[in-house]
Parts: sequence; C-alpha cells; structure tokens
Amino acid sequence: MVQSPHGRRTKGIIASMNAVSELLEILDLEKIEENLFRGVSADQTWQRVFGGQVVAQALVAAQRTVPADRFCHSLHSYFLRGGDPSAPIVYDVDRIRDGGSFTTRRVVAIQHGRAIFLLSASFQLHEEGFDHQIEMPDVLGPDEIPHGDALKERILEHAPPAVKRYWQRPRPIEFRPIMLDHYLTENKLEPIQRIWVRCNDEIGDDPSLNAAVLAYLSDMTLLDTSLFAHGLSVFDERVQAASLDHSMWFHRPVRVSDWLLYAQDSPSSSGGRGLTRGSLYTREGRLVASVAQEGLIRPRKG
Repeated sequence: MVQSPHGRRTKGIIASMNAVSELLEILDLEKIEENLFRGVSADQTWQRVFGGQVVAQALVAAQRTVPADRFCHSLHSYFLRGGDPSAPIVYDVDRIRDGGSFTTRRVVAIQHGRAIFLLSASFQLHEEGFDHQIEMPDVLGPDEIPHGDALKERILEHAPPAVKRYWQRPRPIEFRPIMLDHYLTENKLEPIQRIWVRCNDEIGDDPSLNAAVLAYLSDMTLLDTSLFAHGLSVFDERVQAASLDHSMWFHRPVRVSDWLLYAQDSPSSSGGRGLTRGSLYTREGRLVASVAQEGLIRPRKG
C-alpha cells in the first residue's frame, strides 16, 4: 500500500518524538553507588558511542552531586578512547571542591575497565554582574529556509550514501542548515557553518536538563566545519575523523526546545587536527553558549 505524504510526515514526527524520549531516558542515569552512575547508549548501530552523548551523560553525573541552586557555567573534556555502544558506561564523579560560590567536579567515564572520557565542570550560584555579548550573524530565520521533506529531498538527491543514511535516521535534534553546499559538492569552501537547531519535542524549562541536551547537540556538525576548506566531510571514507576534546561555556539560560542558531567557524587545521568554534544564539539574538572543539582529521591510510 502506498502511504500518503501526510502519513509519512506524521510517521516522521512520531519517530522524532520517540528519539527525544529515548534521549531523555539515557540522560536519566542509574545511581549505582555514591558518586557512581551508569548510563547506556541510545543508538547501538554505530561503531562508536556518539561523543555528545558521553559529554551530556558525564555532565548529568556531575549535576547529580551538586546542589540544585548551582548551574554549570563551563565544562572541559577529553575523548580518550572510542566508546562501545553495546556496553554500559560507568561515570565516576570526583567532588573536587565545594566553595562559597563555585563547585568543581571531575568525571571519568569507564568502559571495560578503562577510561574512555574525562570531564571537568564548574558550577556557580546565580550572580548579577557585567553583561555584554557579540552580535548574532545576520542570517535567514529557520522558517525561511528549506526544511522537512523539502530539505531532505534537496540533500538526498545528489548526496553520497553515508550522508543519505544520516539524514534518513530519526533524531532527537532537528537541523535546518542555512548552507547546503558542503552536502552537495566536493569544492573547497570557506570553513564557516550556520545551522538552526532545536530539540524535536518539548522538554520543559529545567535548567540542568536543558544544559545537558545542549551539551549533547553541541557535538553535532562541529568537526565537519573544519573539513570544509579541504572539500571533505566526516562522511568521506578517505578521512579518519574523531573528536579529541570539547569545551563549553554556558552564558545564559536556554530552552533547547526553541530554535537556536549554531554559528561555527574553523580558524585552523594543522598536524592532523582541526579546530572549530561555535556560538549558540536564541532567535532573538541572545548568546546562550560558546563551544570549542579540536578533532582528529587526517587522510585515511591506504
């Protein structure tokens, strides 16, 4: 039986909502002992655990040991080994410091008896103070660019198989790229990316949960930007690519169920590594977070 386009859209929306429920479920870590938490992977079909998942789960583990009135203002992390999506991940939290205004935590993610990821996070009581920010880039809004089936058709028509598989999967995060050339061509492009992102379902206003989901989505598309200048992408089989580190600064409250502009640029690549910076803005132009990541990008041998 042929399904109508309306039926396909409804099915796609339900799949996306289910993906959000699955994301929230894996972020609700199991406490197995004081300062020890266990998490599982949402998608076990990939060769490695998605880096954003490990960042988000490690942040949740740290949050569970911090007073509710303190919120993460920065995190810095290193990916040490590829994670096994078929095995649980244990998060061991070290309560480094509890000060009058700031709280510091260190989290080690462990699989098969070895550390695969290390995170340091700092939490702060809310304070009033100086306030400024750089302006949001002048771009088309999320409703003014191709999206939904129109976006998929435009990308999938000429995209390589790996890109097609990526875009056809139900995801908890919706993307609306302003620039599409890097999906459709192997031309060398300016290492800049502008993309609207949001959670595919409403998750409420809880600051800790919104920060965790923001950390999850912040690892998406970043590494790709450092390859634009070379006419390549992370989907290219000629490239060996992996995140090496990931840092975030949370400036202002955020709701990830609302549209956010993820403005990215890659100032440098050298020595088999590429550096990318990102800024996340609300539709009203309020800067809510900054991101920096260095990743491994090297030609695959053979």
